[in-house]
Amino acid sequence: MNEQTRNLIENLMAEYVSFIDNDELEQWPELFTEKCLYSVTNRENHAQGYAHGAIWANSRGMLKDRVSALREANIYEEQVYRHIGDAVRLITLENDIATVQSNFMVVRTMHTGEIHLFATGMYLDRIRIQGDTALFEERIVVCDSQKFDTLLAIPL
Repeated sequence: MNEQTRNLIENLMAEYVSFIDNDELEQWPELFTEKCLYSVTNRENHAQGYAHGAIWANSRGMLKDRVSALREANIYEEQVYRHIGDAVRLITLENDIATVQSNFMVVRTMHTGEIHLFATGMYLDRIRIQGDTALFEERIVVCDSQKFDTLLAIPL
């Protein structure tokens, strides 16, 4: 992978966590192609090939709807995330599509000040590179734990 491609991918990843961690969720869907896949699942279900997860969306429009629901309809305890990740590993780069993997840890801070290790796992991504733009075509969030907290409201 050349330096420009690596920079585009790393910037995309940085924007992704920044939009979530800084409560700029309205910008989050813009990091995805119009037709995309975003899924949050667990390691066991992913290994068995199950397509659906705790969160599943197959278009940017569905991602925007999720954000709208979070802002206007859903009621959940006030909380913030802080993502901690590692370096991106390139698996393949073919026809302007980079397949990459990276690990993550999400710490959740509640409105009470309580801090919890909320989720750990890996991102499996297909990223479309076009000129000086990189967008997620697919982001599969594979959590290590089989259990999902009932407060999984904000995207991971």
